[in-house]
Amino acid sequence: MLPIIRISVRALVEYAFRRGSLESGFHAAPTFSEGTLAHQKLQKTYQESDLKEAPLQHEFECGDLRFRLEGRCDGIRFPENELVTIEEIKSTLQNINHIEEHAHPEHWAQAQCYAYMYAAKEGLLKLCVQLTYVQLDTDEQIHFRKEQTTEELEGLVLGMLQIYAPYARWTAKHEQERNESARSLSFPYPAYREGQRKLAGAVYTAIAEGKDLFARAPTGTGKTISTLFPAVKSIGQGHLQRIFYITAKTITRTAAEHAMRAMADAGLQAKTVTLTAKEKVCFKEEVRCSKEYCEYADGFYDRLNDAMLDMLEHEASMGREVIERYARKHRVCPFELSIEAAYAADAVICDYNYVFDPRVSLKRLLQEQRKHTALLVDEAHNLVDRARDMFSAELVKSGFLHLQRESRGKRRELAQAAKALNKIFIELRKEVGERTHSLLDGPPQSLLEQLEFFAEAAEQTLVAGGEEEGLTLLKDVYFAAQSFLRIAKLADERFVTYAEVERSEVRVKLLCLDPSQLLRHMSNGYRAKVFFSATLSPFGFYKDVLGAGEDGYTFAIPSPFSKDQWEVSIAALSTRYRDRESSMARLGSLLRERISRRIGCYLVFFPSFDYLQAGVAAYEAEMPDADILVQAPTMSEEERERFLDTFQAGRARTLVGFAVLGGIFSEGINLQGDRLTGVIIVGVGLPQIGLERDLMKNYYNRTGRDGFDYAYVFPGMNKVLQAGGRLIRSEQDRGSLVLVDDRYLQTKYIRLLPEEWRV
Repeated sequence: MLPIIRISVRALVEYAFRRGSLESGFHAAPTFSEGTLAHQKLQKTYQESDLKEAPLQHEFECGDLRFRLEGRCDGIRFPENELVTIEEIKSTLQNINHIEEHAHPEHWAQAQCYAYMYAAKEGLLKLCVQLTYVQLDTDEQIHFRKEQTTEELEGLVLGMLQIYAPYARWTAKHEQERNESARSLSFPYPAYREGQRKLAGAVYTAIAEGKDLFARAPTGTGKTISTLFPAVKSIGQGHLQRIFYITAKTITRTAAEHAMRAMADAGLQAKTVTLTAKEKVCFKEEVRCSKEYCEYADGFYDRLNDAMLDMLEHEASMGREVIERYARKHRVCPFELSIEAAYAADAVICDYNYVFDPRVSLKRLLQEQRKHTALLVDEAHNLVDRARDMFSAELVKSGFLHLQRESRGKRRELAQAAKALNKIFIELRKEVGERTHSLLDGPPQSLLEQLEFFAEAAEQTLVAGGEEEGLTLLKDVYFAAQSFLRIAKLADERFVTYAEVERSEVRVKLLCLDPSQLLRHMSNGYRAKVFFSATLSPFGFYKDVLGAGEDGYTFAIPSPFSKDQWEVSIAALSTRYRDRESSMARLGSLLRERISRRIGCYLVFFPSFDYLQAGVAAYEAEMPDADILVQAPTMSEEERERFLDTFQAGRARTLVGFAVLGGIFSEGINLQGDRLTGVIIVGVGLPQIGLERDLMKNYYNRTGRDGFDYAYVFPGMNKVLQAGGRLIRSEQDRGSLVLVDDRYLQTKYIRLLPEEWRV
């Protein structure tokens, strides 16, 4: 008997009806919740005998394949003395009077799939297919109906399945090969490093049991292969179908790619896709998806299926270079090709936002697919602040003022909406008065109401189109307004709203203080989540702020490096803000004395750029002819590479690099051997005291946690641990670590240090 290939109606129709170009114009789309509400309103008008959200399925033989088509029909109506009617409901922000009957054949196709499945189930020869559009802002409806025979409907569905068959045939063959190779796969390296086998076992157990795992594995453990290998074995055992390896760093994405290639060399048959930001992979000078501007957007969907199948059949690892090569070969957008490939891949390597950010996430990964997907979250300590950014939103007065002026006399409704919002910002500026900021009792209702009016007016202008340059500002302000409205619907006691004034500018920010609940919501439904990092300490803090389940596991392994590889010392100098100026000369002398002990390459980390500049001046006063490098607030990739390339073994003169804690040189860099002789960390890394950190502190105090630790100490010490971790990267490395601050003698801070750092 032929193996059964399951496919949803939506997936079949999307594949079969891919055609046309990437669209350049603006197209406002309803949110999922708006669409659901529109469906429910219409379904409430059904008769008691009618069916809504009715599950349907049917099996088809199509050549050498057998399909089980599944879906949930919006409505099945039984009008008296008339044919059974299958209804497909579509919500839209578009004026429904502008929708033509055959404008969306893919919508008809969905309805026809459900119609055939119901007709085949009930033995009907003919029924009525109805397509209903609901305009969200007015609740107006338009209906298109046609009678179709079961034989006619069967032909339409079989036609779609024949289009899908080549991809289905490849998928079935690949899944069998993948599963068999994953089951027989051995660890791809000669031996496990210290702690690797235990970490891999913990990851496998968490996936098998469907639990969260928080793992702390020091640098040198080999965290990447220790998490990916057991996840791949889980695929072989039927626990998983897909892996998401999520990280924010280029170097860790590269490590994941290397790990997947190592397993491929050991026999694994798997497809891996790495997602790269659209701005980086776009072939054109500016990112503008328009068939008039970009030949890779023109006819994109006409060529997409062939491009996908070609790449999937011939490539195992689909990183940026491979995707760009196939995109040029088939003349398709490389970014959109990578997104489509991600839905077909066994392993996806990507940034946090593709999973956790509600504005960017891979929304077509359905709940059923999530049940068979594991999230491996690398450098998970970075997700805390990234999540706060994802779930926060802000608006600035100047954007609305500019739009008010630009639209006057040209777009009356838009000008009025922008003027009303500008007026609200002026009132907020008066409320702030002589202060720099003012806390608000949630987002002002008047602001939200006017933002809704503004969004409607902006959508009308954007849908109408026009000169791209003239719409750039409007798009930016519109998306900021929509983001604010979206986040406002999520806001609860974990958020705070404040207005801030700087000269004539007014900013309103909706700040997420505690992202735990939203992180849990965005990752809901995945089989397992593994959060891991070398510095995931203390566990209680990270489990709390990352939204761990109550029955999640924690796991820690000791450093694979011996304590005698580290020469650790503490310099009890106060680096508190109030003492910095008076202690600067002593700091310069301390740096000279410690660095002069041995010729080599050193990194000195400071908690801020201002403090760094002062420290550089103090050191140069002691060592005017020293070879130094200084991190700039912004650096290109080429400048970063030149900075790191200067750190070489065997230098005749000492090199000192000055950098900031939590910056580009304090994480993810690998200077092995004598390329790095010593690391000096000035301060305990506490974030600069400010409004937002104090708001976080107050929130956590109110909710029974230690607010100062949550807002300042734990995030700060994580930066210290990351920076110090640059020193020892292999079993052969030796080096000196100097911790400059008298607080390193306090029990609170000592407890947060790794065992090998404790003096």
